This record gives sequence, C-alpha cells and structure tokens, in this order.
Amino acid sequence: MRGVESRGSLAVTTLCDAVELARATWYRQGARGWVGSTGERANAKLGPRQASALALPDSLQAEILAELSCERFRDQAPRQVHAILLDEGRYLCSVSTMYRLLRRANLACQRRQRPAGNFARPELLATAPNQVWSWDITKLRGPVKWSYHYLYVVLDVFSRYVVGWMVAERECQQLARQMVTEACSRHGIEREQLTLHADRGAAMTSRSLTELLTDMGIARSHSRPHVCNDNPYSEAQFKTLKYHPDFPERFGCVQDARQYCAAFFDWYNDDHHHSGLVWLTPEMVHFHRAQGVLAQRQTTMDAAYASHPLRFNRRPRVAPLPLAVWINAPVQETGAEAASAAP
Repeated sequence: MRGVESRGSLAVTTLCDAVELARATWYRQGARGWVGSTGERANAKLGPRQASALALPDSLQAEILAELSCERFRDQAPRQVHAILLDEGRYLCSVSTMYRLLRRANLACQRRQRPAGNFARPELLATAPNQVWSWDITKLRGPVKWSYHYLYVVLDVFSRYVVGWMVAERECQQLARQMVTEACSRHGIEREQLTLHADRGAAMTSRSLTELLTDMGIARSHSRPHVCNDNPYSEAQFKTLKYHPDFPERFGCVQDARQYCAAFFDWYNDDHHHSGLVWLTPEMVHFHRAQGVLAQRQTTMDAAYASHPLRFNRRPRVAPLPLAVWINAPVQETGAEAASAAP
C-alpha cells in the first residue's frame, strides 16, 4: 500500500502513534480499503466490498435460526442438532456457522438447559470431639510416573485426631463406605451425633455412602464446587503429611505406602503438637486430657515465675484450648448492615 504511506505531510508512523494504532493494522486495513468514521472506504479505486460467494443467503440463515430455536432443538447444543439432522439426511450448515448465527442473534447464551447450581456455604460448629468429622482422598506417587496410590483420611475437626485412614490402589465408594463404618464403630458413634463433611468427589457423593450415612443417622455436608477452603482441616493435614521431612518422593508399592502412613499417623496423633490446639497433641484433645495437661503447664510456669519474677513482665498465662471450631464461621454483620437488613 504505497499510496497510504502518508496522509498529507504526516508519515504513517506519526499518525499511528497519535491514535495509538499499530502500523501493521493500518497496512492490513489499508490493503482492503480503510473504513473511516463515515463508513466510506478511503481507497475509492477498490469500490464497494463484495459479499463472499460462500456466504449463506439471508433466507437460509433465517431457516437455520428458526430450526435451532424450535421446540425440538431449543435446548440442544449445536453439535447435537448437527448430528441429529445428519441422521435424518439433512445438512443445513456447519457447526461453527450455527454458533456464529446464534451469537449474531444473541441466542447463544439462552441455550443452557439449567442454571448453575446454587450451593449453600457450609457452616459447621464443633465444641467437642466426635461432633464433626472431615474426610478427603489424596494421591501418593507410585513407583513410576503416572502411577498413584490413594490415601483416604477421616479427621476429627475439633481435636484434629485422625480417626480412620486407608491406602488403596483406587478411589472407590465401597472402600470409603468400609472406612467410615470401621471408624464409627471404633469410636462409638451414635445416631444423630455426628456430621461428616467432605468435598464433592465421586466417592464422597456416591449413593452407597449416602445410604450408609442415612442408615447410621449421620448428617452429610459437602463443600461448594471449586472452593478449596470449604474443607480446610483435611487439606491442612495433607500438607503436614507431604511436607514432613521423611515423606518420600515415591512409594515402591502399596504396602510401602501403608507402612509409612501407619508410622506417620501414630506420630501425628500422639506426638505432633498442633498449632491450632495451643500446641497440644490431637490425642490429648480427643481423649479429654487437654485440661489436665494445660493445668500442669500452668503449674510449671507459675513455678518459673516464682523463682525468677524479674524475667517476666507479668505473670505468664497458658493459652486456653479453643472452645469452638468452625468450618466457615458465620459472617458477623456490622451495625449499619444489620439496620439495613431489618424489616
């Protein structure tokens, strides 16, 4: 496009810089005839733009839109419509043309069969052990690339005590049912006592497990889709596992993984001083020994204060164990919000 190298006395580069336009865009559009604000082509020699010989006639476009909008196909995806029409010996246009015509008519967004699910925010409160359990499944790397073992873990939310775990070679609803049954039997869970929280994996939402929980009188709770912090305690426990100094890069076999997890969970329950439990172990909290341990700690601190009071600004106090543990505590409304929400 030598004829559009400049406009008057200004160079193309200067013009493009002034309007923040790439020179490549100027040349590309200019080669076809630049369309200005008036809608007229700058290069009159090229004449009006000719319609493509491959373009669909307006009557055929209207017919396609009518077919896509009819009662039969209005909730079907264009690919499904295309396949059905081919089965009937009819071809109207390509799938991409169907999408293009729907977008041009602002009908593409109206073809959803159902709205997105409105999942409630789970709000669970535990004030003692065996009230709320959380469970999840994570992958452990196997001996070769793309091979995995599956670790199932059930955790008490209040005490962080691992009440049940299992290493298997697959994710399976029958294994999940077996693990939950054994954990409830081991800890003497009664009807209407426990809420079991999990994400929305296939094993967690399976019919087999749902029927078991209903029969045992255990309430179910699930995370919202794609919300990772709706199941924080299980996720934090998996991080503790995988960031442990002895955690191997890979496990040689499923027996190797089970042996490692047996030793790890013994340490986690009995010896791991948890930051969320004021540095008590899960075993102390789960089996109601926390207050005795905290009292003994306070006695030790009192003795140290009596022996060397100048080392302390004030009498030391041992931090108390939290009385309540939440999964998604309710949001506290401010005074203005509460006043505006009042009828």
